[in-house]
Amino acid sequence: MNSEPKLNRLAAPTDSKTSTTDATDPGQIIRLSEEVARISREKIAEIQSITGRTRILALNALIESARVGELGRGFAVVAGEVKGVSTEIAAIADALVAELSEKTTLLETIGRSVVDHLTGQRLVDLALNAVELIDRNLYERTCDVRWWATDSAVVDCLQAPDDGAMRHASQRLGVILDAYTVYLDLWIADAQGRVVANGRPDSYKAVGADVSREPWFREAMQTATGDDYVVADIAANPHLGHKPVATYAAAIRQDAKHNGRPLGVLGIHFDWGPQAEAIVQGVRLSKAEQASTRVMLVDAKNRIIADAGHGSGQSDTFDLRTGGEDSGTYHTPDGATVGFHRTPGYETYAGLGWYGVLVRS
Repeated sequence: MNSEPKLNRLAAPTDSKTSTTDATDPGQIIRLSEEVARISREKIAEIQSITGRTRILALNALIESARVGELGRGFAVVAGEVKGVSTEIAAIADALVAELSEKTTLLETIGRSVVDHLTGQRLVDLALNAVELIDRNLYERTCDVRWWATDSAVVDCLQAPDDGAMRHASQRLGVILDAYTVYLDLWIADAQGRVVANGRPDSYKAVGADVSREPWFREAMQTATGDDYVVADIAANPHLGHKPVATYAAAIRQDAKHNGRPLGVLGIHFDWGPQAEAIVQGVRLSKAEQASTRVMLVDAKNRIIADAGHGSGQSDTFDLRTGGEDSGTYHTPDGATVGFHRTPGYETYAGLGWYGVLVRS
């Protein structure tokens, strides 16, 4: 697993009475079909009203012509013709009602189906975009930890341990942290799992902490080569102010050799909260979509690990129903549309089974 380490940086419905439309909003299909149906109903109702009044006028004219006898005979013929025309118009209006009602209903049905498909596909695409962005960023963490585990100050801290080596390692980690602002802290743990140096000793009292039971430490000590790394699930770290972190770890090997004996572990703690928030907030939604769309990252245990506008704690879960699929959409009982996409991984980073999830109300 060879990869070049990289530097990193994270970077409403339209009123139907106006002529304004948004060609990028598929919901216009439904709104326009509903407007066509409304206009046709109103205009047909007006025609029926007019023909009704015309028939009444023709009837009154016939009555008056009969009352005056022979003098009204010519007028009676005209009144009869008017009545006949109004009857024909009424029949046409009735036929329009039947035909347009069927067609506009079909148009609305097709429109809703098209919009549902387009909306679902867009949610899936945006879900993929969100999880791909975090994957690419976390891939860089895997490069960082393997690279820094070979730093001479880090190796010497465990290979020739003394107070001077510890101070130098701490200073070196501090220099790295000044350049890489996405980390809370970097720790060096010896082979027994005791933290012997960290990059921000003034902020975090990590030295002396026992991490021997942490999965990321144990698994990193068991790795075979310098190409290998370990990543832990998002978790609040008590030694880092209980802030959520993504911890990446790699073995520190004797003489920094690729197959050297593990001397200990370098653990780097990615500052999950602000970085995850930047990812989910950065999903490109239109103004109309922003008001009705929730953007989340959900881990393999359905924990919400990022939630646009709602923080990034891991105490809440989301009932994601994938049906065993990597991506797709479905509707909730309250009418919302859920789009999801599982992490595809990036380069040598396979991901942790996370999902990008968007919910459109």
